[in-house]
Amino acid sequence: MPDKSPLSGLSRRQFLKAFTIGTAAMAAPALTGCKSDSANSPEQAPTGQMTYRTNHNNGDRVSLLGYGMMRLPLIDDNGSARENAEAEIDQEMVNRQVDYAIEHGVNYFDTSPAYCKGRSEHCTGIALSRHPRDKYLIATKLSNFSPETWSREAGIEMFQNSLRELQVEYIDYMLLHGIGMGTDGMAEYKARYVDNGILDYLVEQREKGTIRNLGFSYHGDIAVFDHLLAMQDRGEIHWDFAQIQLNYVDWHLANEVNPRNTDAEYLYGELLKRKIPAVIMEPLLGGRLTHLPDPLSRRLFKEEPNSTVAEWAFRYAGTFPNVLTVLSGMTRMEHLVENVRTYSPLRPLTDEQLRWMESIGADLISYHTIPCNDCKYCMPCPYGIDIPAIFIHYNKCLAEANVPRERQSPDYYRARQAFLVGYDRSVPRLRQADHCIGCGKCSPHCPQRIDIPREMNSISQYVEALKRGGELPANPREEE
Repeated sequence: MPDKSPLSGLSRRQFLKAFTIGTAAMAAPALTGCKSDSANSPEQAPTGQMTYRTNHNNGDRVSLLGYGMMRLPLIDDNGSARENAEAEIDQEMVNRQVDYAIEHGVNYFDTSPAYCKGRSEHCTGIALSRHPRDKYLIATKLSNFSPETWSREAGIEMFQNSLRELQVEYIDYMLLHGIGMGTDGMAEYKARYVDNGILDYLVEQREKGTIRNLGFSYHGDIAVFDHLLAMQDRGEIHWDFAQIQLNYVDWHLANEVNPRNTDAEYLYGELLKRKIPAVIMEPLLGGRLTHLPDPLSRRLFKEEPNSTVAEWAFRYAGTFPNVLTVLSGMTRMEHLVENVRTYSPLRPLTDEQLRWMESIGADLISYHTIPCNDCKYCMPCPYGIDIPAIFIHYNKCLAEANVPRERQSPDYYRARQAFLVGYDRSVPRLRQADHCIGCGKCSPHCPQRIDIPREMNSISQYVEALKRGGELPANPREEE
């Protein structure tokens, strides 16, 4: 593929027409019979070479790699690290990784009262308070998802508690969390932030300096996104930044994944028009873009044999000039090391490379994966179902051709064993899809609008058919 000049030489119109959380091991641990992206993770990353973007609102020099404190390392009672929702956060490892991040130029740390079962802010505060305050920027959110937290008093207490947990006197980047979520995005936005006066309170805190930058993270109902930007157009408020989902699938194909989603091209373009800096979440779609189907991975490795599929995705997200920082939930040290290398410094993609990556995203859509980003907003399930783990296993095996659809397939028995053995090792039996009763309490909380009970039922039927060795049901996602 011939090289072209970087995007920085394009006009905004040309740029908008043109079409790194994680590492090769970013998603869940490798499953028996299911390959993982095996590119070698480097042992160290360079110092002093991090790419920075300047926030034109206040001159903040922000690292292009942002540390998402959503998937912190865990430890069990025996002291061995594991990925288990019931395990305690490994504070020592969090401290080590935060130290490494700051040493290598990362200065943006994103957390929330809702992350890690409410423990993220506390652990983040411990790790960061060991460093001078001018070495880091803290982003947190008013995560008042439950109606019990919609009162003005509850919202103020949540904000004040964030200051206590983070051990700071001010928040650098404060977000309204997940605007547009729910069955009626506009009604919930007004109930959470407007009718109770909480938005006015946050604006007052910005005027006092307790909040330095005020913005929002967007999930879902585009009417709410447009409404918030229209407020700025009318001079009713100024948004210092906004957080959106952007990657090479969602740029043009978010609507293909789910009809209620909005393409990142539109979201980014609207922010760019108003010179509102964009913070990027889900550059790897919750790890799905680290486990591409083999034919797609081979296309990337053929182009650059020494680059991982995750590195391509991070370079894609970081290339857009109005992007302030790209968030990555770096559970393991190797995630952090590779991501630091990717942005130390960033090698921007050309306009041709952007279009090429989007063509790979279009091909990925044809595999009909479940659009789960492992955000865990659907959790906990009242019946103990491990919803994200089930979807992660299914998607991973689907990408690796370990979801057989015909018993006559020559690879049927190998793929069948890989799926079933991997399923039992990834998800405890009592937390598997067949225990879902379809109560539907999870779906309203899903930013990706997944019909979770429907997907649980489909996977349960498929697993049962595999166990019986009988006729396999068709993939319902291929019929949509």
